[in-house]
Amino acid sequence: MSTIRQEDLIQSVQEALQFISYYHPPDFIQAMGRAWEKEQSPAAKDALAQILMNSRLSAEGHRPVCQDTGMVVAFIDIGMEVRWSCDLSLEEMINQGVRRAYTDPDNTLRASMVNPPWGQRRNTGDNTPAIVHTRLVSGNQVKIAIAAKGGGSENKAKFTVLNPSDDLVDWVLETVPTMGAGWCPPGVLGLGIGGSAEKAMLLAKESLMGSVDIQDLIEKGPSTPMEELRLELYEKINALGIGAQGLGGLTTVVDVKILDYPTHAASLPVALIPNCAATRHIEFTLDGNGPAEFTPPSPADYPDVTWQPSPDAIPVDLDSITPEQVASWKPGDRLLLSGKMLTGRDAAHKRIQELLQKGQPLPRGVDFHNRFIYYVGPVDPVGDEVVGPAGPTTATRMDKFTDMMLGDLGLLGMIGKAERGPEAIASIKKHGATYLMAVGGAAYLVSQAIRKARVLAFEDLGMEAIHEFEVEDMPVLVAVDSNGESIHQSGPAEWRIRISEIGGIR
Repeated sequence: MSTIRQEDLIQSVQEALQFISYYHPPDFIQAMGRAWEKEQSPAAKDALAQILMNSRLSAEGHRPVCQDTGMVVAFIDIGMEVRWSCDLSLEEMINQGVRRAYTDPDNTLRASMVNPPWGQRRNTGDNTPAIVHTRLVSGNQVKIAIAAKGGGSENKAKFTVLNPSDDLVDWVLETVPTMGAGWCPPGVLGLGIGGSAEKAMLLAKESLMGSVDIQDLIEKGPSTPMEELRLELYEKINALGIGAQGLGGLTTVVDVKILDYPTHAASLPVALIPNCAATRHIEFTLDGNGPAEFTPPSPADYPDVTWQPSPDAIPVDLDSITPEQVASWKPGDRLLLSGKMLTGRDAAHKRIQELLQKGQPLPRGVDFHNRFIYYVGPVDPVGDEVVGPAGPTTATRMDKFTDMMLGDLGLLGMIGKAERGPEAIASIKKHGATYLMAVGGAAYLVSQAIRKARVLAFEDLGMEAIHEFEVEDMPVLVAVDSNGESIHQSGPAEWRIRISEIGGIR
């Protein structure tokens, strides 16, 4: 019989979360390296190079691979022969580990959890509480699979109850394009099949804890219907041509993971949850002999990929930018931004909207006229950093505010990740503005371009406050030009045709 000490569990959770904040799983990095090697789309290949270089820089600097350091999800199998030496409940111990990890002064992680989830939505300040799932199993060990799940990918979770006679593959292939690029492909798709509604969702989430092994399966060939389904979905999803960051390309998923469970004869519940290009998870076991130990990946696990700005990249001075310059850009153009920009996300946009509706002025110093806004919620800086990792958030969430920002406040351009919807694109065209895309999953790399940072307004919103960044050669790509042409529409359409011409890809 094993006795698990309270401090051993807390310390293990703390160290696991710190570990996965800056170390990608080696199997995932190697899969991304293979994707980079075979990618033929220049835009997608550039995005993959940024993600891979960002991963190596984060590992070396022990700083987060993504500014969204996730909400903590833990699957815990508790052996029924285990005894506990503790004063706290299991969830309290998990949350204490989360609290320590996210407030570590050497690698502060971004607190993203808000409570209550509606209305005031105040940040809890330490990323607690975690989402904890437990099972009692035979044995005398405690096994924990823990993940830090980003909001961009979590927001793309899908669920349906099919008729038993419906085609599951058809549903997946119809659903994946509707997810857009906010989940930061390429990544892993988790599928839960069967059980009940809640069981299917748990199966999908838990499947994402597995290792990336689709290439091994391709080499050996399928031996079960489940393996056949994984391979079919892997090939057909990639044939959609969505590609890295939704720009069009050969790799949309690096693996498809599936867990299933018996279900009612009248039902076929199906859940789909993606993991993004900042995939973060790890498993460890406690057996009463102290805290878990974690072995860092070897430098040899990282592909020899470096990223440099394209020689064709257009230098842009944000402090003197004009509408005429913006009008000259085309979708796919690569830019290097220098100068001052403002930041803002959902909460800041909502406050701005409320001020305008009340006829009140914006906070002192906040002027969007002929300026650019970066949709970002940065990690707090440590040491001599100006700002912590500061990659883009999903721009689609700001679509409903776009006409207000462009029309009422004179904003000239926006920077984020993923596609824009019809409403936003129409406003961009109407006002002769633009939408630029930074690479999701390259937050630490992007932060190297930020030379100065200060909070301008709404400081109480924490990472969602309005900042002013001064940047130098920040790499972005024109995603929507002033005529309303979107690379997120043209790119996948082009590569869907190309992939069909080469007969698919594995």
